[in-house]
Amino acid sequence: MNLATPLAGQAARRPDHPAILFEGRTISYGELDAQSSRLAHAMRARGIEAGDRVALFLPNVPEFAVVYYAAQRIGAVPVSINAIFRSAEVEYLVNDSGARVVFTMPDLAGFVVRERCPSLEYVVVVDGPSVAPAGAPAPASAASAAPVASPADGSAGSAAGTEPLSAWIEGRPERFEPVERAPDDPAALLYSSGTTGFPKGVTLTQSNIASNIASAAKYSGYRPDDRLATFLPLFHVYGQNYILNAAILSGATVSLFRRFVPDQVLRAIEHDRITMFFGVPTIFIGLLSMDLGPYDLSSIRYEMSAAATMPEEVSRRWTERFGRRVYEGYGLTECSPFACYNDLVEHRFGSVGRAVEGFELAIFDEEDREQPRGEWGEIVIRGPGVMKGYWNRPEDTERALRGGWLHSGDIGRMDEDGYVYIVDRVKDMINVSGFKVWPAEVEQYLYRMPQVQELAVYGVPHPEKGEQVAVAVVPKAGQSLDAEQVIAWCRESIAAYKVPAIVDIVDELPKSPTGKILKRVLREQAVKG
Repeated sequence: MNLATPLAGQAARRPDHPAILFEGRTISYGELDAQSSRLAHAMRARGIEAGDRVALFLPNVPEFAVVYYAAQRIGAVPVSINAIFRSAEVEYLVNDSGARVVFTMPDLAGFVVRERCPSLEYVVVVDGPSVAPAGAPAPASAASAAPVASPADGSAGSAAGTEPLSAWIEGRPERFEPVERAPDDPAALLYSSGTTGFPKGVTLTQSNIASNIASAAKYSGYRPDDRLATFLPLFHVYGQNYILNAAILSGATVSLFRRFVPDQVLRAIEHDRITMFFGVPTIFIGLLSMDLGPYDLSSIRYEMSAAATMPEEVSRRWTERFGRRVYEGYGLTECSPFACYNDLVEHRFGSVGRAVEGFELAIFDEEDREQPRGEWGEIVIRGPGVMKGYWNRPEDTERALRGGWLHSGDIGRMDEDGYVYIVDRVKDMINVSGFKVWPAEVEQYLYRMPQVQELAVYGVPHPEKGEQVAVAVVPKAGQSLDAEQVIAWCRESIAAYKVPAIVDIVDELPKSPTGKILKRVLREQAVKG
C-alpha cells in the first residue's frame, strides 16, 4: 500500500479534473501526479530512500501537495513543520526527526540553520509556481531572496546552500510508480503542539492514515464534484488528512488558501462554487458576527468544525441562521485524527457525536477504570487510526497507549446512546480551593450573553485558593461590555466559585494557526501582570 496510490489512480482516470485551485491557478490531477513523480525521481537521485524523513516547512501552497506525495511515492516519511516556526523550533524538529531534506519557501529558508542540523543534507526552496500547465515557462529562481541574518537572536539564519525546486525536477520523468509499503510502516510525522515540554513526533502509519481518510470521505460524503475550502494549515493533521488526503482519495477538488481571510474566502466560494466548508469554532463565531449578505454562498452544502470544541450556543445559532447543522468531528493527531462524528443518524447539540466505524471510545477514571454512562472522566480511544507511537519516545508511547487505549487528556462523558460530550482538557481544569472548575462549562454560559463575540476562560495562580477563574472577552462590534456585567451574568447562572474573579475586555484573543485559542498565552500574560 502507498498513500500516493489514490493520486496516481485519479490522474489515470481523470487527468484533466482539477485537483487544486489556488490564487487563480488550476492544477489538474494529471499535473499534480506528474510533478510529484518528477520530484520523487529527483529525491531518489539524491539518495533519499524509503523510511528517510523529508521535512515540509511550507505554508498552504500547492507545492506542499507535490512534496508530500513525492515523499510518499518513494516510501519516505513527510515531517510537517508549522510555517510560523523560527530557527530554534525548526532546528528541534529537524534534529528530532533526523530529516535529510527540508523543502521550504524563500522567506522561510533563512530559519533553517544547516550547521545546527547534523542530519540535514539539502534545503530546497520553492521558487515559483512549480506546478504549472505543460508548456508554461520555468520560473526564475528566488533562492537568493531568502533572508540572511545572524541567527544569534533566534531569527532568520543563513540561507546559503539552498537549491531551487525547479532545478531538482527539471527534466525528470513524469511517471514514478509508488513503492509498496507495509501497513505498519511510518507514513507521516506530525508533531504535537508541545504545550507541556518539547513537541513529540506522532508516528502515523500507512494503515492509520489510509483507514482514517476513507472514514473521513465516507462520513462527510465527499464526491468527485465537490470543492473543499481549505484554509486550515496543511501541516496540521485536520488539513492534511481529513481534507487533503481524503479529497484526493475521493477525486474532489481542494480550493486552497494560504490562510483564512474572510472576504477572500467568501468571494472564492461564489466564484469557484465551493461546496464544502471546513473550519474551527472561532471561524464560525466570526462569520456569525458578519453581514454575509454581499456574498453568494448558495453552493455550500456542508459545514464541519473540528480541532476544538464548538460551543453549543454557537452551533445552535448557526443552524437557526442557515438551516443546516455544523457537523462536528473529534479526535487527536495521535489517532490520525478522526475517531468521533456528530452524526450520520441524529445530530445532538453540544456533543461531538459517536465513535466512527472501527473505533471504540470509553470514559476512564484516574485509575483507568471505565466509568458508568453519564459520569465524567478521561476520554480513551482505540481503533485503526491510533498512532504507532511517539517518534523515539518509548516511555511517552507506553504512557499514552497503556492498556491498549489511547489516553486523550480530554475530560468528557458519554450518554446511554454513546454520544460523547467534551468537558475540557485535563490541563485546563482550574482548582479553586479544592473545587474543580471546567473552563468550557463557564464559557458555555458566557456565550449566551448577547454582547459576547468570543471568549476564553482560564486559571491563574492565587496565594490562598491555589487558582482563581479568569476570563478574556471580546465584545461584539458596537456593543459595550464591562467586567461588572460579565460577573453579574455569571452569578445568576453558576456557583460562586466558578464566577470569574478576573475579567479582561480585549480586542482579540491569541490563536494558533489552526484557530485554537491559546489559553497558555493568556495564563502567561496574567502571571507576568
